[in-house]
Amino acid sequence: MPSTHSSLIYHIVFSTKDREIWFLSEFRPKLHAYLGGIVRNTGGTPYAVGGTGDHAHLLVGLNPTHAIPDFMRTLKAESSKWIKGELNRTAFAWQEGYGIFTVSASGLETVREYVLGQEEHHRTRTFQEEYLKMLEKSAVDFDRRYLW
Repeated sequence: MPSTHSSLIYHIVFSTKDREIWFLSEFRPKLHAYLGGIVRNTGGTPYAVGGTGDHAHLLVGLNPTHAIPDFMRTLKAESSKWIKGELNRTAFAWQEGYGIFTVSASGLETVREYVLGQEEHHRTRTFQEEYLKMLEKSAVDFDRRYLW
């Protein structure tokens, strides 16, 4: 083939350190817009950004030149600096790890609705329940001792 074509869509989930609630509902739209801007500035496509007071979900399209650990390091570092400035709280930190799951192009809209509906979704399910289901549904091998 004379050129490269890809469809690399990811659902990313990460939480605040110790799952502390930092993001009140009025702050979340600004945070989500900022996270989407970081994705765009790194050459990715933000399809959806959502979350609650203690975690974020992103549905993003990346290209083959993105290295996931580098992308996540940039996303967390840049957003952490911004959050500290916006909230005037130097103690803010993201949890070290993250979950990243592939999404098919045919599933994009379903996952987009899921990401954007996080506040409603978490009225009936905890983050832990949600994350365990995501791991199991994606057939990810994990040890429960290292989840929380």
